[in-house]
Amino acid sequence: MGDSSSRQASGLDQHAGQHADHRVPRLQLSGITKQYPAVRANDDVTLTVAPGEIHALLGENGAGKSTLMKIVYGAVRPDAGEIRWEGESVEIASPAAARKLGIGMVFQHFSLFETLTVGENIALSLDEKFDLKTLSARIREVSGQYGLDVDPQRHVHSLTVGERQRVEIVRCLLQNPRLLIMDEPTSVLTPQAVRKLFGTLRRLASEGCSILYISHKLDEIQELCDTATVLRGGKVTGNVIPREETHASLARLMVGRELPAYTRRAHTPGDVLLDVKHLSMPSDDPFGTSLDDVSFGVHAGEILGIAGVSGNGQAELLAALSGEARQTPSGRHGAADSVSICGKPAGRLSAAARRRLGFAFVPEERLGRGAVPAMSLAENALLTAHREGMVRSGWLKTGAMRAFAQRCIGAFDVRCGGPDALAQSLSGGNLQKFIVGREILQTPKLLVVAQPTWGVDVGAAAFIRQQLLDLSARGVAILVISEELEELFDICDRIAVLAGGRLSPARLTGETNAEEIGRWMAGLFGERAAQTNGGPPPAAPAAPAVHA
Repeated sequence: MGDSSSRQASGLDQHAGQHADHRVPRLQLSGITKQYPAVRANDDVTLTVAPGEIHALLGENGAGKSTLMKIVYGAVRPDAGEIRWEGESVEIASPAAARKLGIGMVFQHFSLFETLTVGENIALSLDEKFDLKTLSARIREVSGQYGLDVDPQRHVHSLTVGERQRVEIVRCLLQNPRLLIMDEPTSVLTPQAVRKLFGTLRRLASEGCSILYISHKLDEIQELCDTATVLRGGKVTGNVIPREETHASLARLMVGRELPAYTRRAHTPGDVLLDVKHLSMPSDDPFGTSLDDVSFGVHAGEILGIAGVSGNGQAELLAALSGEARQTPSGRHGAADSVSICGKPAGRLSAAARRRLGFAFVPEERLGRGAVPAMSLAENALLTAHREGMVRSGWLKTGAMRAFAQRCIGAFDVRCGGPDALAQSLSGGNLQKFIVGREILQTPKLLVVAQPTWGVDVGAAAFIRQQLLDLSARGVAILVISEELEELFDICDRIAVLAGGRLSPARLTGETNAEEIGRWMAGLFGERAAQTNGGPPPAAPAAPAVHA
């Protein structure tokens, strides 16, 4: 890559280009190509980012966005092509070299050490000397300034997925980058905090910082970004000005086809299949959020959405519902009937016993909880769907395992190498489709889904949301816990908010809006009315719903 006159990035002065001519692009990629054994991740990619420009990178999961950004950040070496930084041809040999240039990156998949504190993890990314006390104060200052509050003393293993993403963002902002790469940065923020972050990014851009912004939220792209490069199958399919495009035209460039409208089929909500009554549960994590008198019901044929910023009791609620945290005879974790499934007290039942009642569960962590990374899809199918004829007299039926996995791959459009493909080899969107499909194919009566489309491209997100709508139309009770407000408004019959371990009233979707829900996400709601949270929803309409 480059010629003999190219300079190693590690040798460039870290302040070089600070006063560069703004007519010279901050970053230029020419002919970038990266071939892996089974796929060409990047194919002759060209991209230019000017100083002070907010530039979007769009594409489906697996389109090559992450590989391209890892090349810019020095985590992956390209097979061909040239990188120019402020007019100089460079070889970025490592992330440390990228940081010396002034490139910072917030990864979608986190690079944090579980056993270290937030402060210690952030310290590892700093190239200069530091002391933890001063650094901790700086972390609190920056995180508070950007509405991304994190405690530098907390251990990472105690953080939720959303809280870990906040750590990644704060770690990057502490480096004062001249090119900031942000991969899905707003999935953990309230609408008000998104506005604050956008204001910060615009201020950074006005001061000359370039921003490469990766998001699947097309409305964010249109509101924030000056220009956009679209990738499909590793190739550039378009360079556009987002404000001059529509959602439909951007989606067409990304996925190569029109996205269908969400449709709701007429059905009448039935009995309460998930009944939570006065659930109070102290968190086992000293930094967690205890649940405080949480009550709600989910009816057959209904989708109830629970919004909220990560770290407000979602992990504790999911553990209480799934059976990972059970009520005890002493009552420390609430009464045995504080959670009822299909009319039966389930608070003291194991996860397996709850599944036998018709319960299915999609956790927010895909790799590690939803699927075992180093196991094949067939083996991962066995983990929760073993009752689907995969075990006989204590022996595993590998043929049945592979057949179930293949059925899931076909029915849910999972793009992979077949039932023997390792879970870790799939893109985020395809793995999520497999996990959701695995649970749906077990014909549950009740489905609890956490963050169903977090970090998933618009095509896969539209598919997953339609599957949930179709499932509810068949009489299944569905609880969706999500930080994506647009998603909740698209598919839910009612929406409530979990804040500080307390649950707000549940509003009919058509009788609330993002601003009200955003205020509630900050804890600004009064005493809830039990009849609101447990009352029956209206029959779902048959008319088409919102477009993807």
